[in-house]
Amino acid sequence: MISFNEAQQLVVSRVQNYGTELVDLLHSSGRVLAEDIAADRDFPPFNRATKDGIAIVFDAVENGRLSFEIRGVLQAGQPTVPFVERESCIEIMTGAVVPFETDAVVMYEEVVIKNDIASLKKIPVRGQNIHQRGSDHKKGDVLIQKNTKIAPAEMGILATVGKNQVLVHKLPRVAIISTGNELVDVEQHPLIYQIRKSNSYSLFGALQELGITPMLLHIADDIDLLRQKLSYVMDEMDVLILSGGVSKGKFDYIPQVLSELGAEKIFHRVAQRPGKPFWFGVNDHSKTLIFSFPGNPVSTYYNFYLYFKPWLLGTLGIVSPEQQVKLISSIENTSDLTVFLGVATQNKNGDLSASIVEGSGSGDLVNLSKIDGIIRLDPGHKNYTKGSIVPFVATKTSS
Repeated sequence: MISFNEAQQLVVSRVQNYGTELVDLLHSSGRVLAEDIAADRDFPPFNRATKDGIAIVFDAVENGRLSFEIRGVLQAGQPTVPFVERESCIEIMTGAVVPFETDAVVMYEEVVIKNDIASLKKIPVRGQNIHQRGSDHKKGDVLIQKNTKIAPAEMGILATVGKNQVLVHKLPRVAIISTGNELVDVEQHPLIYQIRKSNSYSLFGALQELGITPMLLHIADDIDLLRQKLSYVMDEMDVLILSGGVSKGKFDYIPQVLSELGAEKIFHRVAQRPGKPFWFGVNDHSKTLIFSFPGNPVSTYYNFYLYFKPWLLGTLGIVSPEQQVKLISSIENTSDLTVFLGVATQNKNGDLSASIVEGSGSGDLVNLSKIDGIIRLDPGHKNYTKGSIVPFVATKTSS
């Protein structure tokens, strides 16, 4: 049995490169960029009016002119006018190209217009209400760095630079495999000794949040059936996430079957609670990684966020700094195991605080809906007082 720190390091050290692919911009949300995105021209690409009003040559104001003859109207999306004389002005709308000779825009609220003459109500400042060309970014500037997750703001930038297709990291092909004769389909009415499948759906939802739509498979506790189906899936998928069948029961065949199919065990059993029987390995022939979690709901759920998600983020090149929270109340860990507890969080004056969400054990699936994340209590650290800072892993995107 190895420590949690050793186990997590062994998992994240197995990051993979699944290559890249082009996706349509409209389907890029949540994906991770595989290239830097640079400005294809200056931003803004021209001197841009930021107010509705009149564009003037400021030297005329310095020479005492306060009234200007209006020579036309310039709206956004039009080519600019070729020339504006000092004694003249042009009406200009927000977003329009400021004529070359003009160097101040006076908004309508600060002028009086009568008989096509615009008179200033106050003295302007040179350059006012003009967004200068290239003042945000120059052509060639990197606007979004490689390995950035694409969110709505990034989609807007991609559109601005003309990226109708985006180069992103490929996601792994993942299969979720539940095992156990006691499990029945969701739509079935379970007998007194049966339960409906739930871990598969929790994992399915967690993977969808990460942009992956996995394959779902259930295999009964039959060693021949396990060999047959796992052999096929191992050759077809990049990652297997199994739930159940890895403890010391007489029908926990998974470690034996995986070994028979050529999977190398990297570790089995971690000094942690919950989730101690976790088995992790790789098939050297197919390069398939295998996360085989214990079957109880809390263990499966916690292990997904403690091991699989950090591995996936590393595979996609995303650096995810460890989060921390402040304990609202004191707690002890008198065991020699790393203990994980579900918590609810609240933000107080910029500090993230956490309170323990009490549950009834590793089978308490309902309890998982009440937590925002997981805290870690190290072994041998007996007393965590109120206000202690502890590591935290978010399980809800809003956390």
